[in-house]
Amino acid sequence: MLKGIPNILSPELLCALDQMGHGDELVIADGNFPCHSVGKDSIVIRADGHGVPEILDAILQVLPLDTYTEKPVGLMEVVKGDNVETPIWSEYEKILSKHEPNHHDIEYIERFAFYERAKGAYLIISTGETALYANILLKKGVVV
Repeated sequence: MLKGIPNILSPELLCALDQMGHGDELVIADGNFPCHSVGKDSIVIRADGHGVPEILDAILQVLPLDTYTEKPVGLMEVVKGDNVETPIWSEYEKILSKHEPNHHDIEYIERFAFYERAKGAYLIISTGETALYANILLKKGVVV
């Protein structure tokens, strides 16, 4: 057991986060995201029973966002004509502001472009999140 590490972060997840380098990306995926088919070349770690906001909050306690890119956070854009509310995004904004108050600009990525970008992610975390359009992509920064 370690002091100061959120207990929601499993040893397997901590190891993967530690192995990531500057500029590597990770996806925290909702329950509908095709983690294993998109993440064939990525590490896929399951976090069943947990939602994206709680995983995001825990990860940002140990992982900095990239300050060398304008928008280190990506969200899957709502498909045109899809009448879906995204209140979870305001939760993300609060969490991002808490941990990265000066640098957490968000890029909104078209659905299929998000899938393509996720194919290059180092890590995909599969959660049990039920909110729609709850997928979030983070670019790792430098630990100082």
